[in-house]
Amino acid sequence: MVIKNLAHGIGALALALVPLLPTPATPAAQAAPVAEVTTLADAVGLLKVTEENRAGYTASSFRHWNAGEDPTDGCDTRAEVLLAEAVVAPTVGSGCKLTGGRWTSYLEGQEVTDAGSLEVAHMVALGEAWDSGASAWTAGRREAYANDQGADVSLVAVTSRTNRKKADKDPADWMPPSPEVQCRYTGEWVSTKLRWQLTADDRELEALKVYAEGPCEDTIVRYAPAA
Repeated sequence: MVIKNLAHGIGALALALVPLLPTPATPAAQAAPVAEVTTLADAVGLLKVTEENRAGYTASSFRHWNAGEDPTDGCDTRAEVLLAEAVVAPTVGSGCKLTGGRWTSYLEGQEVTDAGSLEVAHMVALGEAWDSGASAWTAGRREAYANDQGADVSLVAVTSRTNRKKADKDPADWMPPSPEVQCRYTGEWVSTKLRWQLTADDRELEALKVYAEGPCEDTIVRYAPAA
């Protein structure tokens, strides 16, 4: 009887412990993607090269801005990015209105003190993403791309003037005017393309190689595949 009760007790203890162990359905078993770290030249070599196709593209194909990473804070993705990139934090008012604060738009090296004069640009613009593979995505994945705060380089605060100049051009047609930030920009461009498994066309690839094999050969690229 003692042995039977002991066995029953051990069995009950084992059953009680089962929910504490990670299972495939629990978050503990769903490890976050491991970030890849490589040289810019090797990263460029990982890009798949295809022809671009703009057919069917509209900006409305990518829902943005959505409620952001924290749907309870009253701020959309754009505002959350501005808050994250502020050098001096702004005051957040009703409706997530931002007043005060200070930013540095690295693409032009300009200091900005008015959130209203900033735009949040996609490192790889929506049109370029569409050309490079996003046209085949689901609406949900395009929304995730357009609001991606899972990587620091996916979205960047810039002045309206620079965003207009950058538009949806790839590095074959536009680069930041200051050589001091061109390597950073190139690395972040390639990182974003690899994160989302976007392709490059021939002209784009050749432009990237000019930097990767020249002035930016020491640039390191880090990226984690998007979920």
